[in-house]
Amino acid sequence: MRFMITGEHRKRTLLNTVILLFLGYVVLLWISNALLFFRDMGFSYDAVVGYYLGDPEQFTNPRSYSGMLEVLHFHTFAMGILVLTLVHLMLFADISNGAKVFWLWTPFLFTIANEGASWLVRFVAPEFAYFKIFTFIGLQFGLGGVVVISLWSILKPTKRKHE
Repeated sequence: MRFMITGEHRKRTLLNTVILLFLGYVVLLWISNALLFFRDMGFSYDAVVGYYLGDPEQFTNPRSYSGMLEVLHFHTFAMGILVLTLVHLMLFADISNGAKVFWLWTPFLFTIANEGASWLVRFVAPEFAYFKIFTFIGLQFGLGGVVVISLWSILKPTKRKHE
């Protein structure tokens, strides 16, 4: 009853609408992220190595330090804000604290590892291409999991308490 008198029921509906719209944008980011990865590299060791170290048969040059630094600079900020926002929304879900800890760490760690993997392939050893593929899959898993949990927490039916 208090929610009807104070108008809080409308605030929750509006807040949930904003969150749903944001999660819709994140789903588009998630899909475009996968499509870009497949377009540029795919899950092939040779394709990942060729992307970072260049491929004479494809007439591509190695990724430059400056170019990679620009990508890192943008991704560090953008992905940090994205993961912070998503994890914050997920913390309100009705799941166990252990699950919250898992889903808090997963996207953060894989985001950092995925950025680092690019540098490792380019400047340390091509064998890190396997790590790049693994961290990309982990990043997509982490982002997707947090989005699903956040959606579930908003869309699940709530139990009404009678006063």
